[in-house]
Amino acid sequence: MRRISIVRAHCRPLQFYRARRCLPAQFRALSGNNRMTDSPSPSPLQSLRNKHILLGITGGIAAYKSPDLVRRMRDLGADVRVVMSRGACEFITPLTLQAVSGNRVHSELLDADAEAAMGHIELARWADAVVVAPATADFLARAAAGRADDLLGTLLAASDAPLLLAPAMNQAMWRDAATQANVGQLVARGVQLAGPDSGDQACGDTGAGRMREPHAIAQAVAELFANKMLSGRHVLITAGPTREAIDPVRYLSNHSSGKMGFALADAALEAGASVTLVCGPVALASNPRVQRVDVESAEQMLEAVLADIDSADLFIGAAAVADFRVAKNSAQKIKKQHGQTGMTLELVQNPDIIATVAKRAAKPMVVGFAAETEQLLKHARAKLERKGLDMIVANDVSRADIGFGADANEAVLLSRDQEIELGKCSKGQLARHLIKLFAQQLKPAG
Repeated sequence: MRRISIVRAHCRPLQFYRARRCLPAQFRALSGNNRMTDSPSPSPLQSLRNKHILLGITGGIAAYKSPDLVRRMRDLGADVRVVMSRGACEFITPLTLQAVSGNRVHSELLDADAEAAMGHIELARWADAVVVAPATADFLARAAAGRADDLLGTLLAASDAPLLLAPAMNQAMWRDAATQANVGQLVARGVQLAGPDSGDQACGDTGAGRMREPHAIAQAVAELFANKMLSGRHVLITAGPTREAIDPVRYLSNHSSGKMGFALADAALEAGASVTLVCGPVALASNPRVQRVDVESAEQMLEAVLADIDSADLFIGAAAVADFRVAKNSAQKIKKQHGQTGMTLELVQNPDIIATVAKRAAKPMVVGFAAETEQLLKHARAKLERKGLDMIVANDVSRADIGFGADANEAVLLSRDQEIELGKCSKGQLARHLIKLFAQQLKPAG
């Protein structure tokens, strides 16, 4: 047993969370036979939820469709930021795009105010995907040549995000040999195209060159994120903190927000998996397709995990589980006595959820997290070996920019024979990188 001295913490009454407590039978009902494997295939449009989309608009008449595209992507849950070329501003005003996107519109490379708010390099890093709609013949030529003398060209050069172009131009310009050569170069580099469509054009011609309709472009953007890496697999994830009751109004806990675990759940869904998410008390909404189980304490989290572990192919322990709980919590609020200057609590060790899973005879692939404040790799590798994990994700929570509650993260993925550094990016981007790496290590199904 371990004894510590603590100070009083403010919290919601414990009864609020007890009302949400799930019994084992309820865990099974939520996360067993009713998983998404028994429901219709989800629409790829749901993949835009919580995505950062950078929309470039160039100078063509089809720019009038761009506000509708922004609205449709936002309706699907995306956060959209807009970059306009000087030519685009002749067809549609930045104010219009600002109104429909809810974000400031960027147009100038050398704009001191814009750089102070979000520099172009940060904007490139922010994007989960870059879309250019409309993409004119001039833009295609500049992109193929790698020109970076305006804001949009610079962003393309600086971003590692997937790029989708929606060409829009006169049918003769689209058929031109130089345009087709430029398109060929871009496609060879991995750039994806949405369109163009055929039909009547503003100039009076008829043929290929019309920009695809906004709803179809939004579909193509969503499909950038959908893949089948985990198709037919069941992924079980823990997220957030646990709370260990001291009395009805106080608890032991930590600063975990659950953002990383929730991002992993979204990324696993995009990869085609059915996902069960067991989470402690967090202020986050989960994807409707996730089978979510809300718990409070470490013991409840273990119970929920064991209720669903037999069908799991991959277990990701992203939760920050309290190591200790109070030996005996009080049924009534503990009152401070006159003259009292301190308080001593007797603590006992909580169950080690991830070690319990890793010790099972028939176990899934097991991935843990190591949130450290010093000697990151040393402590993470020791945890990997001690608990018998297949992989562990190590991150430095002492840094405010990537620690608990931050929207960005930076990590090192360790296994017994390798270390993979994953640079700073959004937690959504990091989650997709990790899910891809986990999928590569999974044993074949069956």
